[in-house]
Amino acid sequence: MAGKPTKVALRAELVAQLEAALAVATAAHAATVAGATHAESRPENDKDTRALEQQYLARGQAQRVVELQDALVALASWSPPRFAGDAAIALGALVTIEEDGDERRVLVAPAGGGNQLSGGVQVVTPRSPLGQLLLGKQAGDEVELGAGVRARTLEIVAVS
Repeated sequence: MAGKPTKVALRAELVAQLEAALAVATAAHAATVAGATHAESRPENDKDTRALEQQYLARGQAQRVVELQDALVALASWSPPRFAGDAAIALGALVTIEEDGDERRVLVAPAGGGNQLSGGVQVVTPRSPLGQLLLGKQAGDEVELGAGVRARTLEIVAVS
């Protein structure tokens, strides 16, 4: 299991990463709210926008907290299914893709896109550009990510 963790282990790792991110985001939000409402943040003149800036920051942090909470809710009841080797890629698939001779693995998950997991597995969501391209494809298919001179061809090597 050292090189290739199971999907159950990957899901647990993703949940742990998101819980840690939520703890950090919650603490940052609380600190920003405290700073925005602190007596020293009161404007000294009509050009002083410190408190307003902290309020905007607090609003953005609050949105991030909600996003992370929603992601954890989505993952709480999610159990990645098993896929036969010839199955079409869907939510829960662990996909091996090859680009220019280099292989990498991605997990199609309902949340947590962009996170890196054990074994070099990258999380993609169905809403991401790569996730959208992969859905419905099978091992042996090729997908083109990007357009024009920046286009990259990826071959789907395996689906599990």
